[in-house]
Amino acid sequence: MANISVGSASKSLSGLIGPSLLNSDLSQLATEAARMIDAGADYLHLDVMDGHFVPNLTFGHPVVKCLRSKIPKCYFDMHMMVDRPEQWVEPMADAGADQYTFHYESTDSVVVLSRAIKEAGMMVGLGIKPNTPVEVIDEFIESVDVVLIMTVEPGYGGQAFMTDMLNKVSYLRRNYPSLDVEVDGGISPTNISLVAASGANMIVSGSALMRSAEPERDILGMRDVVTAEINRSKSTH
Repeated sequence: MANISVGSASKSLSGLIGPSLLNSDLSQLATEAARMIDAGADYLHLDVMDGHFVPNLTFGHPVVKCLRSKIPKCYFDMHMMVDRPEQWVEPMADAGADQYTFHYESTDSVVVLSRAIKEAGMMVGLGIKPNTPVEVIDEFIESVDVVLIMTVEPGYGGQAFMTDMLNKVSYLRRNYPSLDVEVDGGISPTNISLVAASGANMIVSGSALMRSAEPERDILGMRDVVTAEINRSKSTH
């Protein structure tokens, strides 16, 4: 597991960039993951889709376990776009996942599932789709480590960024100043300033980084923007 700080209420926020491997060459997954780590990625965002919760199918815990054997030290953030996420907690923990991010819309037992994830030794991420109001998060804030705001409809890579979703990020940052707020969908060096200004500190970027001719430059530049915004916000409070 990478030495990144996620989920502790007493800590200072960090700007973290997590490339999404969904739009990589999946036949070369370990090579693509290593390429992003070498370019300075703070963590890797791995999209698991079951063809039910979202209309696409990717990979499951056997692939993650193989990837972990090749990439032993990086923080793996599993984005579980699946129905019945409860059934995959133990397999993903065994595969070497560090963070298990499930969707509010996929379960009736957020608190119980969150407890099971923590007992399995992983950090808890709770995501919401664009049509879900952000206020549903409020009752679960003590149970989770990270909240994921989708800035596209989950299920496919390469979609256009939904700017109005940043109002949800602002709500979370305003009400929960020390919360790790992750954003995913259509984020690139061209819109990172907007994303950072809304209060997000964990940035998932797929197509923009995987297809970049200079991913090291882009990861560093995006992290610098987020870190500068975190520091600016500190100085005004």
